[in-house]
Amino acid sequence: MTEQANFVVVGLGAMGSAVLYHLAKRGVDVIGIDRFAPPHRMGSSHGETRITRQAVGEGGDYAPLVLNSHRIWRELEAETGEKLLNACGVLVMGPGSGPTSHHGKPDFVARSIQVAREFGIAHETIDGVEVGRRFPQFLGLAGTEKAYFEPGGGYVFPERCISAQLSRAAQLGAEIRTGVEVLSITERGTVRLETSAGVIEARQAVVTAGGWTAPLLGAPFDRLLTVNRQVLHWYELDDLAAYGPGAPAFIWMHGATDVDYFYGFPPLRGDRSIKIATEQYETQTTADTVNREVDPAESDAMYRKHVKGRLAGATARVSQAAACLYTITPDRGFIIDRHPRLDHVFVVSACSGHGFKHSAGIGEAVAERLTGGQRQVDLTGFSVARFE
Repeated sequence: MTEQANFVVVGLGAMGSAVLYHLAKRGVDVIGIDRFAPPHRMGSSHGETRITRQAVGEGGDYAPLVLNSHRIWRELEAETGEKLLNACGVLVMGPGSGPTSHHGKPDFVARSIQVAREFGIAHETIDGVEVGRRFPQFLGLAGTEKAYFEPGGGYVFPERCISAQLSRAAQLGAEIRTGVEVLSITERGTVRLETSAGVIEARQAVVTAGGWTAPLLGAPFDRLLTVNRQVLHWYELDDLAAYGPGAPAFIWMHGATDVDYFYGFPPLRGDRSIKIATEQYETQTTADTVNREVDPAESDAMYRKHVKGRLAGATARVSQAAACLYTITPDRGFIIDRHPRLDHVFVVSACSGHGFKHSAGIGEAVAERLTGGQRQVDLTGFSVARFE
């Protein structure tokens, strides 16, 4: 027996939960499907915290999405009573001279400042001397560093955000099916989804499957999307004095390339550890074969290369570690567009390592696009066609 639906959302992580919520908010008939039980640890949307910054150095196309995300998270907080966004401030810092790169963009600090000015986002530009004076968590500064500080940035709680959006979507009438795998998607007038629980025919499908997108959809996504394993580390602190109420989340570029940097968060309330991570783009994997265990040697190498001598009180002792996935395009931007061959399939992937901060706004923008809403964000910069 074939089931009928107006909309189906495939994958209910950062993007999918947001799309599902906003479609349900618009009163449409929608089913959300996930092979696991979100929020879960199998994809890209876990690990307690995700940095959010409104002036996005990756480019001005992103700013409307993250600004809308902040608004939506505050609305969800009011609706659910959950704390989703902590605006503790975010510091983006790089060397005062010489080349730098972050997410493939040169001079990321200057780019962040430019976007902040363009969109009227409150910010400060400071040097390393001022950073050391105001934020004692940072050690070993030369004093010549250039930094962008955004008081309205900070971090969000990814698992809470996903849960809040799924809960509200269900309350608004969305049907959520977990533990169901979508095996194939084809189109002949309507979209046909073969799943481990049967067949669904839909007027529109939205694929937000992260690292599973390319295996599910095939060309051209199988040549455009790669998956990289990333590791998160929580290092124990032997002194919390430098991490008072004013301690920000941060991105610290201390060298010339995309891997000469690390990012982190102030300790959560009641915790005596600090979450730190970097990124790697050399070793590819898949969502089904990735090693989800973290070798203690990985945490030790991370500490020696990035953390030691740079963060006050941080020891080499690890309280926990986790692996997650980045699904990345060649230019490290997003794809938010219709499938080039399937007219009724809309694709939202890949996040390319900087997606969560935009996810709520993307969910709204996609729902607006699919239902003919009036408040439409320009998504042309995220087209599949740019790779042709």
